[in-house]
Amino acid sequence: MAYNEALEKRLDAAWEVFPNSVRSQLEKKKMFGGLAYLYKGKMTVGIVKEDLMVRVIDSKMPKVLANSSVRPMDFTKRPMKEFIYVSDSGYAIEEELHYWLELGLEHAKTKVS
Repeated sequence: MAYNEALEKRLDAAWEVFPNSVRSQLEKKKMFGGLAYLYKGKMTVGIVKEDLMVRVIDSKMPKVLANSSVRPMDFTKRPMKEFIYVSDSGYAIEEELHYWLELGLEHAKTKVS
């Protein structure tokens, strides 16, 4: 596979702490050569190779980008708006992984009509 399957298993387990009202609306979909988790059809987080990809609302981007484990998502060779990559050092422990899921879910909820 083109993405980290161990991270997929961790993400699947991490989503389990969210209420059923969230979990029942999640879908996994292959995209970007990796795997994405969508909430009501809107992307939250994903896996591209070894990186965790996260959608982040624009107002939180400066603070998030200050994290040394984070870089802009440049899948198209240009930074994509409201997308980041998190290296494995930024999601090594479960609390960090949950933080990124919360940010991704927050972004998706702003896009749901």
